[in-house]
Amino acid sequence: MARKPVGLPPGVEIRGDALRIRFTWNGERRGETLTHPPTAQGIKAASRLRDQVVNLIRHGLLDDSKYAELFPGSDLALAAVAAIPSFGEYTQLWLDSRHIVAGTRNNYKSVFNLYWMPYLGLRRIDMITPTMLRGIIAKIEWASAGVKRNAIIKLASVFKTAVLDGLIAKNPTASLDKPKAVKKVVDPYTRDEAERIIEHLYKTLRKYSQIYAPFFEFAFFTGVRPGEAMGLQWDDIDLEARTANIRRIIVDGQPEDRTKTKHHRVILLNQRAIHALGKARRLADLRRMASKSATPTSPFVFQPGKGGMWIREPSVTIKHFKLALTALSIRERRQYDTRHTYATMCLMAGMNPAFIANQLGHSVEMLLSTYAKWISSSSDWRELEKLPARV
Repeated sequence: MARKPVGLPPGVEIRGDALRIRFTWNGERRGETLTHPPTAQGIKAASRLRDQVVNLIRHGLLDDSKYAELFPGSDLALAAVAAIPSFGEYTQLWLDSRHIVAGTRNNYKSVFNLYWMPYLGLRRIDMITPTMLRGIIAKIEWASAGVKRNAIIKLASVFKTAVLDGLIAKNPTASLDKPKAVKKVVDPYTRDEAERIIEHLYKTLRKYSQIYAPFFEFAFFTGVRPGEAMGLQWDDIDLEARTANIRRIIVDGQPEDRTKTKHHRVILLNQRAIHALGKARRLADLRRMASKSATPTSPFVFQPGKGGMWIREPSVTIKHFKLALTALSIRERRQYDTRHTYATMCLMAGMNPAFIANQLGHSVEMLLSTYAKWISSSSDWRELEKLPARV
């Protein structure tokens, strides 16, 4: 039985070696045992706490969260703690709720499983601190600053959502230093190198592999990304208007109706792009006439080897590209640099940067910052000539 000495404040009672306060909340009589000892000072503290609770109830400000904060040992608080997920559970929930394509989802999974789950997977998400994260980051042998930056950014996204969900008060990654993004070096092929590569591919490729000659001619003279060229279909082409609708990309072997920037774009086709499409069409017609099976004709412009409807892996095109570079003794760069080649050829020809940016799917600002070197080199002498000579 609780003892209630004379003079004990209202709602405060002694229970063994502890104090308990009583109050009514949501129409229910409640009692919570405190850690305060049954001393004069402890009784005063218990009375102040009860007055605070009664005041919150009177103004309708006592909710489950505040109750758990005031009484961390209560059943309500313990139930709330039990409901807080581990980092692994929450990250899986976070990932499942995101509307992203399979390739992006797999990339996220790979980063989390490789770097964060071994250390944080079973830990309650609200128990993860900045100091803990710093220790983990120091332990990991990062392949590069870019990899480290990418992993921390993905981790920060999870904690940002956890804050919004009310699971944690602050994002523990907020104070972490992220390595600065290192801008990739633009290393295009020259116009002469591009022409030699295209000529070599047309001369040497045979049978089904012939399609990779117009593939690279189209890439060099439109600036489309390799994955965008792989995803191009005949329905995307308007030869009368001389345009192509870039709205698809091949990701993990499958066509996705999106581009890297998530925005479709319509590009204008120059004579070399039209030539490449003509070659691709003739190869498709020959394939159809030679086929003795009921295999349907591929809707994709650059149909690969026998039985394939579209180019599934960049390794296929890279193989033919590298063989050409080796045969021609041309310094090796990425096949993606066909895109940079087109951009720099256009700039060196004095084309309007706004037009080039639209063709590439860039902003003008990004174009100017990425290719500033070539903009300058194409106009430096013309700018110098504006200074009149003094005789």
